[in-house]
Amino acid sequence: MKLGFDESQSPYTSGTQKARAWTEAWVSAWAYCPHCGNAKMSQFPNNSPLADFLCGSCSEEFELKSQKSKFGAKVADGAYKTKCERLAASNNPNLLLMNYDVKSLSVINLLIVPKHFFVREIIEERKPLAATARRAGWIGSNIILSRVPESGKIHIVKSGVVRPKDIVLEEWQKTLFLRNESPETRGWLLDVMKCVESLGKRDFTLDEVYAFERHLSDLYPGNQNVKPKIRQQLQYLRDRGFIDFVSRGSYRLRS
Repeated sequence: MKLGFDESQSPYTSGTQKARAWTEAWVSAWAYCPHCGNAKMSQFPNNSPLADFLCGSCSEEFELKSQKSKFGAKVADGAYKTKCERLAASNNPNLLLMNYDVKSLSVINLLIVPKHFFVREIIEERKPLAATARRAGWIGSNIILSRVPESGKIHIVKSGVVRPKDIVLEEWQKTLFLRNESPETRGWLLDVMKCVESLGKRDFTLDEVYAFERHLSDLYPGNQNVKPKIRQQLQYLRDRGFIDFVSRGSYRLRS
């Protein structure tokens, strides 16, 4: 996989337009579908509502966001209403996030957030554009990346190093069980997964996850039975092979 951009691919003079042309051309030429491993993804026409790329083998769709700096806690996205409507759709796109270096004109990081990690809780409504704006009243959205578990951030390229394709495909398959659940059910699962991952170790106890009770209560103020809900999510994650039951009150993250 070549990480450098081909400067001749861009007919534009604007830096922003050049960057878009370079990054999109790079994905078309070098990226592969993490769902089926297909080595070629086709590009949608410009200004498609949400998706930018399509895998011709398995029909997975991808939206590309690229920028020079690393992505922070939030990622600006398209129209809020459209994004919410697409959450439960089968063709809701996966998210490709690319960081590039303008001096070397090359990819530094490329990670994928699979679409089954997208739930209503990670989509934030932005303020309407001012009356003086060209699209006055338009309401955009933010993706709250900080609420996505680390298992939902799969790197193809990390710090300028291409990761082995077989590992990327394995990490993708590891969480596909989430697609069988509704967005509402997935919200709790993803937040408990993030709590478990934040402990920073493979072996953990039920009491350690219970320590997030107040945090989860703040996220779901309508739920008055947080501890039973935590146990329910851990049982589900165990049944789907994401974690292992070690002994009473003890669990282990699958590697």
